[in-house]
Amino acid sequence: MEINEFFKEMNGDSAGAAGMRFIENFYDGARVSDVYLVKTKNAALTKNGKEYLNVILQDRTGQVDAKVWEPNSPGISDFDVLDYVYVEGNVTVYNGSNQLSIQRLRVAKEGSYDPKNYLPVSSRPAEEMEASLSQLIKSVKNPYLSRLLNIIFMEDADFHKKFMLHSAAKSVHHGYVGGLAEHTLSVAGICDDFARRYPDLHRDLLVTAALCHDIGKVRELTAFPRNDYSDEGQLIGHIVIGYQRITEVAGSIEGFPPTLAAELGHCILAHHGELEFGSPKKPALMEAMALSFADNVDAKLETMREALDAADKNGKATEGDGWIGFNRLIDSNMRRTSNES
Repeated sequence: MEINEFFKEMNGDSAGAAGMRFIENFYDGARVSDVYLVKTKNAALTKNGKEYLNVILQDRTGQVDAKVWEPNSPGISDFDVLDYVYVEGNVTVYNGSNQLSIQRLRVAKEGSYDPKNYLPVSSRPAEEMEASLSQLIKSVKNPYLSRLLNIIFMEDADFHKKFMLHSAAKSVHHGYVGGLAEHTLSVAGICDDFARRYPDLHRDLLVTAALCHDIGKVRELTAFPRNDYSDEGQLIGHIVIGYQRITEVAGSIEGFPPTLAAELGHCILAHHGELEFGSPKKPALMEAMALSFADNVDAKLETMREALDAADKNGKATEGDGWIGFNRLIDSNMRRTSNES
């Protein structure tokens, strides 16, 4: 299936969706009886030493923490990660978030669910992202950087498809189909704006680095529906994976200036900005500094947007004074801006 068709189908009305209780519509006291995708499953012990199961269930609207408090009940534990399971249970609120207590569970029969209901997808049309990517690549005039971008994004059909369908993260931000492309294009757009405002920036280098900064995530994270860290991702990480790919491609282009290759590589290695955030190097070039800021801005604002949207769906943002509580990723109590003019 073509990427554009895939996006349209995933974002369209899915068969059976009308009667499905999506996770975004869970509320305290709700009774749930529907099919969900098992994201994770692991055994744990209560403070009293009693065994239970921690389960994360997923559909296209989000994920929910679920518990099987009686794992020794007949058949209730007979399922695996990535199974589609029919569950019956009750929703409660624990530490400010919905939690599902599962009383009954069985693996769903094939044909009783529509897989399209279980994958979150970017709301930005694929055609629009494809056009933006092509336009940004064509805007790079340096012949060596232009050639490098075309090799990576346009001539490698397998990578291109994976890049367009991949997520940018397991769960923190842009953790959905198309999220990697959406995040990359946003960061590249911010960098393009930086270059117009600050003439000292090498615009072609900065935009190329922005487009390439997260290409390693195609190998760091597995494809949907798992969307989890691969062994390579755990052991090496997307920054080094991306740097290796950049170095490989630059080395294949005859006459590629060694200093330019090193500068581009540095931007990739330094794009998290600080050593404690996973960057092997701190920014030493203006372009590397600008890229780290753009990456952080897009990631943080998207994280806030997703948290606020989730609060809106749960009714938290409309209760009382609108504060939705502390967010550990932002390290702050959060509130949606008022509509007062």
